[in-house]
Amino acid sequence: MEVLAGLGWRVDCWGLSRGGRSSSTYLNNIRAGAASFNENDPFFQAAIQRASLRLRESHSPDPLLIDPYVGCLLPYNTPEDMEDQQLHPYCLATKFIDDKLLQTMQSTDGLKQVVLLTDGLDTRPYRLNWPTSTLIFNVCPEKVFRGALQKLQGAGAKVPRGCMSFHVPSDSFDIENILRSKGFSGTRPSIWVFQGLPIVNLESFKDILSIVSNLAMKGCLFLGELPVCLAEIDAGDQSATKKWLDVLFMSYGFRVKMIEYDEVARNLRKDSAKRASGVGASILFVAEHLCFSDDQMETWRTEFQRIEEEGDEEGFEEL
Repeated sequence: MEVLAGLGWRVDCWGLSRGGRSSSTYLNNIRAGAASFNENDPFFQAAIQRASLRLRESHSPDPLLIDPYVGCLLPYNTPEDMEDQQLHPYCLATKFIDDKLLQTMQSTDGLKQVVLLTDGLDTRPYRLNWPTSTLIFNVCPEKVFRGALQKLQGAGAKVPRGCMSFHVPSDSFDIENILRSKGFSGTRPSIWVFQGLPIVNLESFKDILSIVSNLAMKGCLFLGELPVCLAEIDAGDQSATKKWLDVLFMSYGFRVKMIEYDEVARNLRKDSAKRASGVGASILFVAEHLCFSDDQMETWRTEFQRIEEEGDEEGFEEL
């Protein structure tokens, strides 16, 4: 179970009953959930609770982050003020991810591609100050996204001038090719964020890792929050958790670092550290891709083939 402190939120992190259900692929699992989507769906309720946390943090006396659009996504009776002044780990993670995203884009030449793997209520495409010419690919549940988009447009939310946002349904058969068809290139730098995308088990996340590994160039970053309940070890054992995380990510070509929530709070400012409510129900991580993307490999194969053919032609001319 995943528990959000102070909100009484308890969500089965598996989302669907484990009995009699295969965990073979991410797409099959997500499409099964999407087919039965409704406002009482646990994944949708989890997305609403995350949005509520952003709203409450935005209205706190000393906000860590401000989300000017999140209010339009929530019921009118959603309380804006915090019942207590503790800073929720989700808000710490969101602030950390926001800052890491923008800092990396500003310091990396040619980085203009962002892939957000989220719950459909993420407002980053509209509230962050993206560099000019940024392409934002929003991978999330179709029905949640469509409902949110209508509300966001009604509230006047727009991506920054010179940037473009594309939606990729997370219940699609082939996320990789849809990303490519919308303009994503595996021969250009990219940065990937995983926060809130519905996953039903560890196999689902492994499929996400495979997608990112296939598409991301060597050196690209993948960061986000992984639900603790997916870990195959005692989440209270930090050493074992780090070792498990290392093995999981390295098997897909990533070098990963687990980020402590308390460390994030301390690095932000003293009052944030005082407000931090301790360890969350997720693992905050930053991973660097160590392998070449499929597109890079294909480009080099084509180039090598061209060079070999030109060499053969020169040889015939000499004869």
